[in-house]
Amino acid sequence: MDTSLDQSFFPGNHWLYFSVYLFTFLLGLPLNLVALVIFAGKLQRRPVAVDVLLLNLTLSDLLLLLFLPFRMVEAASGMRWPLPFIFCPLSRFLFFTTIYLTSLFLAAVSIERFLSVAYPLWYKTRPRLLQAGLVSGACWLLAGAHCSVVYVTELSGNSSHSQGVNGTCYLQFQKDQLAVVLPVRLEMAVVLFGMPLLITSYCYSRLLCILNRGASRHRKKRVAGLVAATLLNFLICFGPYNVSHVVGYLQGESPPWRSYVLLLSTLNSCVDPLVYYFSSSGFQAEFQRLLGRLTGAWGLSRQESSLKLKKNGEGRLQELPTVENR
Repeated sequence: MDTSLDQSFFPGNHWLYFSVYLFTFLLGLPLNLVALVIFAGKLQRRPVAVDVLLLNLTLSDLLLLLFLPFRMVEAASGMRWPLPFIFCPLSRFLFFTTIYLTSLFLAAVSIERFLSVAYPLWYKTRPRLLQAGLVSGACWLLAGAHCSVVYVTELSGNSSHSQGVNGTCYLQFQKDQLAVVLPVRLEMAVVLFGMPLLITSYCYSRLLCILNRGASRHRKKRVAGLVAATLLNFLICFGPYNVSHVVGYLQGESPPWRSYVLLLSTLNSCVDPLVYYFSSSGFQAEFQRLLGRLTGAWGLSRQESSLKLKKNGEGRLQELPTVENR
């Protein structure tokens, strides 16, 4: 049986994919775990709507990162699927769902930030926790419903074609499967990417105009960092991937460069911590405090280990004369 992978469906070196997945996992997991601790603490002390949205975004990133080892195993196996096939649609479903959850939550955060600056008195008198919870649930439902096309694709046509013929996981599609996938991808590009991008651009452009009228320099820099991190996510991480949806729909097949731009979408879990950091001065203070405690504990442990080594060295030096006298 020929085990070579058709390069028309998978271009490039599979170790490149493994390296990007590994980098994302090693960098994104600790950063998002720190963010989870901070947001959980903030919600216990003083819950606000934007922290509810950011906590859900953090959970979404952690879900992606926890299932990223599935993609790493696939890449290390030459882009073949060595695991039980039941994990193939599950990993793809969670992977794509978490990607689009990011764009939805970023749009929701931009609305909250705009309202807090444009209508500060009204915003402070309304915690909006219930609304934030409902919006979070709607985002999870909307992204999950669209990305369930992964399971629809498996049930349409010959479901064994993708994995049974060459052992791959959703790298190749039959014509009847593409007839289902391509229109849904186009809708996802419009509804889950295009609309959130327009909403986010409008809210942050208005926000920057308001702040330019008299906000402090520190606040302007923080908001500028938030806008830059958000646009980096939309335009660099998600933009090319969603363009591939439009191109694929027009061409009637998945473009060969689609797998490359999907790697950019994977990196969003490393960019999101920048959004958290610039989201509020409270998060910055908590992050710096927690980082100081971690570095302090690391420095203390290194100091203790050096003292132990020094004591052990002195003890061995003291024993040397007795050995020579013998």
